[in-house]
Parts: sequence; C-alpha cells; structure tokens
Amino acid sequence: MKTFGVCTVRSSFLRIAVLICFLIVSGIGAVGPASAQQRSLSFIRDAEVEHTIRQIATPLFKAADLDPNAIDIHLIRDNAINAFVGGGMHLFIFTGLLMASDNPNQIAGVIAHETGHIAGGHLSRIGGAVEMATAQAIASALLGLAIGVAGGSADAGMAIAMGGQQMAQRGMLSFSRAQENSADQAGIRFLHRAGESALGMLQFFEKLDTQNALIGSRQSPYLSTHPMAADRVRVVENVVAQEKGVTAEATPAQQMAYDRMIAKLRGFLDPPGRTFAAYKADDPSVPARYARAIAYYRQADLDHALPLIRGLIAEQPDDPYFHELEGQMLFENGRVAEAIKPYRLAVEKSDRAPLIAVGLAQALIETGTDAAYAEAQALLENATAKDRDNATAWRLLGIAYGRANRMPQASLALAEYNAQIGRWDEAEVQATRARDNLPVGSPGQLRADDLAEYVKRQREEARANR
Repeated sequence: MKTFGVCTVRSSFLRIAVLICFLIVSGIGAVGPASAQQRSLSFIRDAEVEHTIRQIATPLFKAADLDPNAIDIHLIRDNAINAFVGGGMHLFIFTGLLMASDNPNQIAGVIAHETGHIAGGHLSRIGGAVEMATAQAIASALLGLAIGVAGGSADAGMAIAMGGQQMAQRGMLSFSRAQENSADQAGIRFLHRAGESALGMLQFFEKLDTQNALIGSRQSPYLSTHPMAADRVRVVENVVAQEKGVTAEATPAQQMAYDRMIAKLRGFLDPPGRTFAAYKADDPSVPARYARAIAYYRQADLDHALPLIRGLIAEQPDDPYFHELEGQMLFENGRVAEAIKPYRLAVEKSDRAPLIAVGLAQALIETGTDAAYAEAQALLENATAKDRDNATAWRLLGIAYGRANRMPQASLALAEYNAQIGRWDEAEVQATRARDNLPVGSPGQLRADDLAEYVKRQREEARANR
C-alpha cells in the first residue's frame, strides 16, 4: 500500500470525509472548554446509501416545489437519532436515525419535516453559508465546531478522523414550537402530495416521545433542536386516522433498497459479531448475505466474504454496488490487479457514479502504469465535475496530473483537496502556485485565484480562534 502526502491511498466503500474538529469557545456559544465532551464527527459517503435516501427524498422535495438537485444530503456517522438542515439547502442525517428506523416511510416522515423547515425559511436567522464552504464546514459551524487538520487511516475500509465535538449553543440549531408545528404541517402536505402516509412521521414522533422520558446523554439530541410536545403527536395521529388515497407501504423494490441500505450500514458500522447475530447464517435473503459479506470482509476473511458477494453478483449481475464491494474487498487485501475488473464493471453499470469512479481510479493509480494514470485522470476529472466535495478525488487527481507533468493543474487539484480538509496553509500555497502558472483568464486560473483568497481568509480565521 502506497502513501501520498498525509493520506493513505485506499478504496473505501463507505467513504468518510476525514476531518478533525476543534471546539469554538468564542463567537458561537457560551460553552467553555471545561464542559466540552470529546466526540467524533465523521461523514460517510456511499453511492448506494446516498442513492436510496435520494429515492425517498426526491418526491418530497418536488412536492415542496424545491429543486432536488439543489439540496445536498450529507450522512454523519453517529449513533444519535438526529437530523437537521443548515447552510441553506443542506440536509444532514445521522446514521443512528437511519438504523433506528423500521421502514422507509419513517425516514420519509423525518425528511418531510426537515423539508418543511427549508420551505418555511426557518433557517434565515442562521445566515447563509459561505458559497465555497464545504459540507463539513457548514456542519461544523452549526454544531459549534471548526474544521482542523485531517489525517488518513481507515477502519474496515472507512477513513475516520477522530476529534473533539461539543454540541455548543444548541439554540443556533433549535426551532421554536411554532416553527416545529409549521414544519409538521408542511411535511404532512408534502407526504400527501407524494402519495405517502404520515404514519411514518407519527411512528418516528412516538419514538421521540419515548426518548422524552429519558434524561441527560440518553436523550436523543433531536429533541434539543426540535422541541417535542404531546399536542404535535396528537395532531399527526388525527391526520393519519383520516387519511385516504395515500399509503405507508413501500413497493417491493423500495423495501429491498431500504433493507439493503440498513444491512450495509450495520455491516460496516456495527461490530461483526453483532452483524452475524442480526443476520443469521441460515438467512438466505439478499440483505442478510450482503451484511454477512461485509462483516467477513471487515474481519479480513475473504474465504467467506468473496463467495457471498460473488453469489449475489451471479444472481444480479447488473447491480453496480455488488461489483463495487467485490472490488473493494480485493483492493483492500492487496489484490489490486484483480480489483480492476469488478471496479470497472461497477463504474459502467452505475453510469459512472462519482464515488464508484473514485474507487476504480484509486486502484488504477495503485498499479503505477502510465496508461492507468491516464485513465484515472479522466475518471477523476469527471468525478470532481459532478461532485466537488470529494476530498479523496481531488487528492488523487493531483497525483494523476503530477504523473502527467501537468504541474499547475496538479497544484489546483491539491489546493482543492487541502481546502476540503481544512489545511489552509498548504491550500493557499497550492492555490497561489496554480494561479501563477495557469493561463491568465482561464477557468482554472480564475478558480485558483478565488480559492487562494478564500483559504487565506479561512487560515486567518483559524489562527484567530486558536
């Protein structure tokens, strides 16, 4: 396994945007360092999970007359049952909420409610996000955090950086009871316009009502930002009792996508022993075999993992996510040449999904041939054009450009990468180098100029907050 700079080049099926977060003790909240509690803030990137959530959310966004493509959905790895909107059109969902759900309609209920906050303009007092800010920066600011320096490393294919987190100044995220009621009503309208029942919203509220009885750290943080009241539950109960022409039942395809998403999350995030207990060896279902394959992979047991995933591929040869997992299994275990074929199939069958394309590009770069570098460069240029928030893609693109002796372009890509992870000094150096060496007036030169000014401001702010 080769390393480049501070990060290890590796494939990651569930990708986590790595960052170390430091508590802001001035400017945002009144919480001092003595009361800070150490937690991690990790972002998960996964093509299949994001696609499944998009399938649930898109009809609701459309029902609210919002452009689905204008709303970014981000997944935070945390066991808390929580979700929030911020920075204008950013929806943050915690993995704990997804794994605590019982069906896709419950997730739809949460997203509908959060969409009600967006459509209702309840975020105006928080202020708009800086245009160039990353999702990590937005989430960190909203949670009372500042982005710091990121590192490499991974846990079962997922790169995780640990840092300090304190939910400082919950009031910045919290909504009034009137706004909560408004978001409920709007969410119900959006669900009904999309042909869905509000039963999932009710079921989720009932989960929160149970949490309401808990105190301290056992209580869901969702309750701190979304005040719960018995009358809200009663209102939704009455709506559900009178519903006609809508359904809480998912189609078989929707249910399978949901079940696979939960199986994947549990396979990657739960201890393998817990996964094996939840998905028994005598369970022949697709989600169960999927979860067990991931759990075996995390134990570096390819003798069991590969037959399971290859069995799923034999049954569903056009499924890109199964091919991607096979590629990751092989790549992560040093079988780089073998990993190329399944990764390539995954890219082809996913219509060049950016996250999957980055996995193939990583494997190609690891081979070290000029032809592989050229192919990786093309893949990464396409991936970063579609998804500008993928730090790994920018880093790898910088490597590919460097291999091709396109040094100004390499500097710009590395500036993007360092800006993504909050390494402001290096980002400014690389952006300035790109600006000074790219053709004057070219799109790249203009981007480098903007980026240099942006990271300069961020660096100065970071120093001021030390």
